[in-house]
Amino acid sequence: MTPREHKTQGKAMNASTKAANLLQAYRLVLYRRALHPELFKVRNRIVIHHGDYEFEGWVMPGGHVLRFQLGEQCASELVTEQETGLPERGVVAAFPCAGERDHEQEVGERIKYVGTVQTETLSENLFNATYTELLEFAKEQDAAAVLWNDAEGGKCLSFVDVQRFRQELHAQCYHLVATGGLVIRTQTIFEIQ
Repeated sequence: MTPREHKTQGKAMNASTKAANLLQAYRLVLYRRALHPELFKVRNRIVIHHGDYEFEGWVMPGGHVLRFQLGEQCASELVTEQETGLPERGVVAAFPCAGERDHEQEVGERIKYVGTVQTETLSENLFNATYTELLEFAKEQDAAAVLWNDAEGGKCLSFVDVQRFRQELHAQCYHLVATGGLVIRTQTIFEIQ
């Protein structure tokens, strides 16, 4: 192996190690309550009042909070790599985002939560193509988006796209982190029972 090949292989291993560590830090937490924005670095948001429910989505660099309110009942989804300063009161479920996971749960008497999280790490070329494609999609959908740079200076993207219906709300969230080519996608349904 030449010195250049060794250096390239070392960079690839370093990036994949960083991506694996970052991926292990991400988790999804479901709450039976609202969360406070001062706990997070909110950069963009979307608010919807539709029929009997209210929805608010906050976008942070590499994370999001989705709040669905029906009268006095509330469900909030948090995806974050933040390890400290998170509320423990009202946690209904919590799990790592690594891989692919599904979760379904009634939150209160009238709210049903259905969520899926999928993660993958992409090569640099595939990540760049995915970034470009999803950035265009976010613009077309007028999604609540945040462009940011990771610790290595790579281009990153986080956004929340929402479809509202009479008895439910669907939210798709994407977080693309250039370091290690990390892509996190969540699909969430809040359904009125």
